[in-house]
Amino acid sequence: MVRGKTQIKRIENATSRQVTFSKRRSGLLKKAFELSVLCDAEVSLMVFSQKGKLYEFSSSSTNKTIERYQKNDKNLRHDKILLEQTTEHLKEEVATMSRKLELLENSKRRILGEDLDTCSIDELEKVEEQLDRSLRNIRARKNQLLREQIALLNDENFLILLSQEKVLMEKNAELRKKYEVRPLPLFIDRQEEEHLQRQTMDVETHLFIGPPERRSSH
Repeated sequence: MVRGKTQIKRIENATSRQVTFSKRRSGLLKKAFELSVLCDAEVSLMVFSQKGKLYEFSSSSTNKTIERYQKNDKNLRHDKILLEQTTEHLKEEVATMSRKLELLENSKRRILGEDLDTCSIDELEKVEEQLDRSLRNIRARKNQLLREQIALLNDENFLILLSQEKVLMEKNAELRKKYEVRPLPLFIDRQEEEHLQRQTMDVETHLFIGPPERRSSH
């Protein structure tokens, strides 16, 4: 005989309801016991009948289990409140960032010269001031880069000149060595000086006083 599916609803007949209560209560207590033994779980079960009679099972002290439950429930509620607060804070941040992003997009479009029809005179003046500041910053940065490049080129030219000077000095030294060019003495020997003076004094000179002689051409 196939057992039919029991419909879950309140049993109207009091006797049938009491019998079902006793059977289901016993089965529930048995399952709680098996769960605590097989899985080494802390299980506490309390069942009150319709007349208020208590039936309970606990693998440990019932009071201890209740205290543990209350502590865990308190932590869960605290974590839930913290999670809700964090979620709310994140929502506010997302909304704030969305507004800032929208403002930046509007500012970008206005700087590019778009969507200016809805702008007032004050808003247009602010956009113009912003463009002026941006242009000044761009020019200042450009001038800084130019100065740095000029300084770098000056340093490179100075190094090139030093290198060329060194090469010329080396070539000059090689030429002097090759052709045995001796530098002039800074001081003349005393004997050589007297010899030069004597040669100068030995030169014959003729003194003639009178009008210049006329030479006849032949």
